[in-house]
Amino acid sequence: MKKILLGAWLIVLANLVMAQPVLPLVPYPNQVTEQKGKFILPATVTLFMEEDRGANQSFVDLLQEDINKAWNVNTKIVQRPEEATLRIITKGKGQVDKPGYELNVTDNGVLIKASNLEGAFYATRTFLQLLQRNKNGQWGCPAVFIEDFPRFSYRGMHLDVGRHFFPVSFIKQYIDWLAYHKLNKFHWHLTEDQGWRIEIKQFPLLTSVGGWRNGTLIGRYPGKGNNNTPHGGFYTQAEIREVVAYARQRFVEVIPEIEMPGHSSAAIAAYPWLSCFPNQPTVIPANMISQQSINKQKEGAIKLVQETWGVFDDVFCAGNDSTFMFLEKVIDEVSELFPSRFIHIGGDECPKTHWKKCVRCQERIRSLQLKDEHELQSYFVKRIEGYLNKKGKVLIGWDEILEGGLAPNAVVMSWRGESGGIEAAKERHEVVMTPGQPVYFDHSQSENEDSVTIGGYNPLDRVYRYDPVPQALAGEFEKYVLGTQANVWTEYITNPSKIQYMIFPRIAALSEICWTVPAQKSWSGFEKRLPILFERYEQWGVRSSSAYFDIAASVRAQPGNTGIELALTTKAPGTTLQWMQSNTTLPYQNPIKIDKSGVVRAQSKETLTGTIKSRYEQLFQIHKASGKKISLVTPASGSYPGDGAITLVNGIKANKG
Repeated sequence: MKKILLGAWLIVLANLVMAQPVLPLVPYPNQVTEQKGKFILPATVTLFMEEDRGANQSFVDLLQEDINKAWNVNTKIVQRPEEATLRIITKGKGQVDKPGYELNVTDNGVLIKASNLEGAFYATRTFLQLLQRNKNGQWGCPAVFIEDFPRFSYRGMHLDVGRHFFPVSFIKQYIDWLAYHKLNKFHWHLTEDQGWRIEIKQFPLLTSVGGWRNGTLIGRYPGKGNNNTPHGGFYTQAEIREVVAYARQRFVEVIPEIEMPGHSSAAIAAYPWLSCFPNQPTVIPANMISQQSINKQKEGAIKLVQETWGVFDDVFCAGNDSTFMFLEKVIDEVSELFPSRFIHIGGDECPKTHWKKCVRCQERIRSLQLKDEHELQSYFVKRIEGYLNKKGKVLIGWDEILEGGLAPNAVVMSWRGESGGIEAAKERHEVVMTPGQPVYFDHSQSENEDSVTIGGYNPLDRVYRYDPVPQALAGEFEKYVLGTQANVWTEYITNPSKIQYMIFPRIAALSEICWTVPAQKSWSGFEKRLPILFERYEQWGVRSSSAYFDIAASVRAQPGNTGIELALTTKAPGTTLQWMQSNTTLPYQNPIKIDKSGVVRAQSKETLTGTIKSRYEQLFQIHKASGKKISLVTPASGSYPGDGAITLVNGIKANKG
């Protein structure tokens, strides 16, 4: 019956007119109805909860704290509903398994009806966003009725703390950002080749040795040498419990990732017997290794925590039972720390080079009558899954866990496009869609790269328009898509300010992918809310990317394919476009004909103040083929299509790997 009601509700949503009131909300609710009147926030906000407040004290405490922080007003708990500014009911709403809510804002106050406490929490996030300061300095909003629920149960953000370590205080702030945007899964990537970040009491060397590297690659790979600065850190089990409790209060589930069998250099540096070849020194290229590591290897050290980026051959030995005994003991401690039903085991980018040479791995293949090393990895994952299942946990892995055969109960996280997720869903496995394009937030938001990133280009609009349910799964298999997640890998992200710059405002677009049903999503509506979002983030002290306001450039063939021309646009409000020719600055009016080699520069400038908002610069190398009509014998890559055939004759030479 619930499924029938939900389906009917989605049909109603699909037929709603998009001309709903535009409110300063993200993610945008699934149904908004305007009402007459306005709500003005009183000097003291009185609260009433229909259910036992004692049982929900943590919820009430956080709400009072958030109201005070948002509006600098006092709060007071009252015993009678008629005395309350804000009344919350968390029973009698139906669909208790889905955190839906109703928010009714009138002249007289605010009523929240929610299916459960989580739904009530999301209603309060909506209420906290609704109020804006008017010209009289009062906080208020129009009277509205909102009925809302999330599209997906899995609405996630990931953070890699292995490549670069971030303190507990920042992890809590990160969780706050998730909760504000109604994201409910924090994927904590805790182990890597470059550092092990979680205390395991049975194996103290994992953090004392594996938690630190002697230096880090300078610049984008292959880099310009090593900075020779030790880097590291780890979270104690007490700190992890603290983070998990903090997240739970905000209805964010923390999912740990312990990488295996690959990306395990840090663990192997701590305990070399985990390697197929414990006496074989760690390989770090001569132009990338730190001086301290060179000295240590001269003194007899064998295994090192990695100092550069990439994929490394030294992985956990799949032929040694001691490897599995080690991992089971690690899982024992991790399971106690994280109440989530999920444990992520990575499973990605595991080279088979050492396994092919390892006597024990080859013996395992023969004794189990496995076809090859891919089936050996499948054996590895299935054995770990069996142990996790005994502990009541569900294994999640990157889509490489499909290779050699998928573990019976595994959830697949599809990152190399959507094909892995489609394959797993058609095998009736749950999947989380997290393709590099467009939800890798370590990729640049801007084509005018202003700092080192791993590469790629995932602009705000591309993120917003993503739908985690591909056409290949529409209908019968759609139910296996749990949701989506954005990933933040930190090879080139060394500090919290850079993380802010990479995720904002894309986190807002992600939240709407996860929460708002497609019929109610509107890019133009989202654009109208962007100025308010930027203002809000600025008030938080967040350093957002302004790439949305960058000058957008399009190189195209001139009419008749006689050459190329450059078209420029900007979405920055209150600005004019200019371009520079020799030493002359000209107003941009029409596409610029590019008829000779050289650098073209442009800028957007605030009309009133003259402040430059964005700059553009491009070197063109003109030749006889520039702008000519060409045909591609081999179609452009679907993943990297550029601008099609014109890309080969547009006069632009690539300057990034």
